[in-house]
Amino acid sequence: MMNWQQLLSNKRFGLEELHAVRKDDRSEFQRDYDRLIFSAPFRRLQNKTQVFPLPGSIFVHNRLTHSLEVSCVGRSLGNDSAKALLAAHPELHDTHLSEIGSIVSAACLAHDLGNPPFGHSGERAIGTYFSEGNGLYLKEKLSSEEWEDLIHFEGNANAFRLLTHQFLGRRKGGFVMTYSTLAAIVKYPFASSLAHEKAKFGFFISEADDYRRIADELGIIRLSKEGEPLRYARHPLVYLVEAADDICYQVMDMEDAHKLKLVSTEEIKQLFLGFFNEEKREHMSRVCNMVSDANEQVAYLRSSVIGSMVKECTRAFVEHEKELLAGTFSGTLIQHVSPPVRAAYEECSRRAYQKIYRSKDVVDIELAGFKVIMTLLDLLIEAVMAPEKAYSQLLINRVSDQYDVHAPTLYGRIQAVLDYLSGMTDVYAIDLYRKINGNSLPAV
Repeated sequence: MMNWQQLLSNKRFGLEELHAVRKDDRSEFQRDYDRLIFSAPFRRLQNKTQVFPLPGSIFVHNRLTHSLEVSCVGRSLGNDSAKALLAAHPELHDTHLSEIGSIVSAACLAHDLGNPPFGHSGERAIGTYFSEGNGLYLKEKLSSEEWEDLIHFEGNANAFRLLTHQFLGRRKGGFVMTYSTLAAIVKYPFASSLAHEKAKFGFFISEADDYRRIADELGIIRLSKEGEPLRYARHPLVYLVEAADDICYQVMDMEDAHKLKLVSTEEIKQLFLGFFNEEKREHMSRVCNMVSDANEQVAYLRSSVIGSMVKECTRAFVEHEKELLAGTFSGTLIQHVSPPVRAAYEECSRRAYQKIYRSKDVVDIELAGFKVIMTLLDLLIEAVMAPEKAYSQLLINRVSDQYDVHAPTLYGRIQAVLDYLSGMTDVYAIDLYRKINGNSLPAV
């Protein structure tokens, strides 16, 4: 069994030997949140696609607004769960249990930091480049574990790398986050060789020892035997981070779809009202009729749905505390909410797939993203493979000094390219693509 005393640690990754006395009232987990908010990788999320193309006249969510909203929902889930757990376990009042809301909020803020430009299609483009694109020839030059990392490239694993990796010119430990915040972002705590067809995993081979160190410190249950690919149970707070993300992207994507007129007002109202019983639906319908603006009606219903989901997921988390600590909990928290709420959520998911994820605008940006990423990968990997060439030197000069494009191993150089590419915004990637292709020249 895992235990809350050990799972909730404010020790900082990379500064374990230092325990500085702070002069303000912020907890170490609140410091995690503040470090993320003021970081350059977080600011760049404002120019990264969430689902829909970045806005023209109608503003839709980008990665930054999504992350902020997920963080707010995560804080509510964490605070409500902490309150219930402390009531059940008064002996834990002297632990960090009361700070679950701060830990989950910070982890939610960081959960998308490793995602490349162009939304989830960016992840698929990188993996596809190696599995069936021009990067396939590299397979014979890499170990099987390194190859699995590349063909299953995963934004979650890349976020963990970003938050723990010692980039050039940075002090040891990167962001120097707390152990618990780092563990709470790892949704898939196993190596890429166990990803299989789902292409989901939690850490690259280069960060496997880092995750092992964190897991051992926090007492996270190891599920694999010695000599097997690493596999762990989830840190319990991962379930709250996952629930916050699932609630926000499903509900907020539908609201964006309504603003873009992919979903009618009546359709989204019926979808959102489906989360409630008949008495509550009648009350909410009366409230909606008091407001004339359709967007405001939808916003009211959306906030009610999120509130209901937070309540349901908190209940599921507290009721299944023993399974969560034993590492035996199955599925997601949303799969353990009441049947009517789960059915309404699943109907939202089905409608989102029909109306949003297969819409022309979304498919168009996936097509464009594939082309841009494939082209940049082709040129950048060739540059680090043959740095002595004149054109390679020009490209390498474009890369920030923090990325180790001269790493001693091929895998390390490829990772430096992926670090650079993943850090790009949509606009930066497109601009670089145009300049490389001669379609855009600096002003003279």
